[in-house]
Amino acid sequence: MALKRLAVQIGQGTSLRSGDYTKASCRAVEDAIRHNFLSVAQAFNFPRESMIIDVEIGVQEPDKVDKNSIAKVLPYGKVNVILTKGGIDIPIPEEPGKTVTANAAVVVYFDMEEKKWKELF
Repeated sequence: MALKRLAVQIGQGTSLRSGDYTKASCRAVEDAIRHNFLSVAQAFNFPRESMIIDVEIGVQEPDKVDKNSIAKVLPYGKVNVILTKGGIDIPIPEEPGKTVTANAAVVVYFDMEEKKWKELF
């Protein structure tokens, strides 16, 4: 068997006043998956739980993101959360705190049997 990438979804999320990197990251993942209905599991007759999902999040302070909260956003599949430096922090003038943004890439894989080109025809 071999992992095959079947979908890539991109999203952006913010925490407007609290500077909460986890909240912004969860919103970015929700944005990535909100407008899509992936029926690839059904198309290949796989259970949805067999999806392997890599979620890469970019924020200015990756160590302040709770990976478990990110994984809970996704309704099924085996989720791997990868945190990297990215996004933007925007100071709020004359107030404590900051607005933070997070970017998310949600990549869906299935472990599929690899077929040789000649076997397909």
